[in-house]
Amino acid sequence: MIKLIVGEKGKGKTKVLLDAVNEAAKEAKGNIVFIDKDKSHMYELKNTIRLVCITDYSVRSTDGFEGFISGLIAADHDLEKIFIDGFLKISSAANAETAVELLKKLDELSDRFDVEVIISVSLLKDELPDDLKQRVIEAL
Repeated sequence: MIKLIVGEKGKGKTKVLLDAVNEAAKEAKGNIVFIDKDKSHMYELKNTIRLVCITDYSVRSTDGFEGFISGLIAADHDLEKIFIDGFLKISSAANAETAVELLKKLDELSDRFDVEVIISVSLLKDELPDDLKQRVIEAL
């Protein structure tokens, strides 16, 4: 299942996501990955969390991003949670419609492999379809 932290750019979604990932690390029985556009939050993460800088890889489309997430899941059978910051930018989603389409694919993927995916996305709750509105855990 995916969980969403939504709101306009600059409203504090990253802080909420960082708090959530560090809290999850306290109780995790498996591995946790934090995906970001750069390494600027490296020192804010507990040392048990793997930071993946998406710009280190050739991910240039939403299909490529979906494949990247699939590869992370396939490579780590102990993967418990994936946290994604700045979803619109790092996923190459050109607009809200493309982002929603990709979020639904990630929801299916996370359900299939029992990996929780928590995502911060610069969209308003009202921009999401009803099925994704139920996935919102924080709207800023």
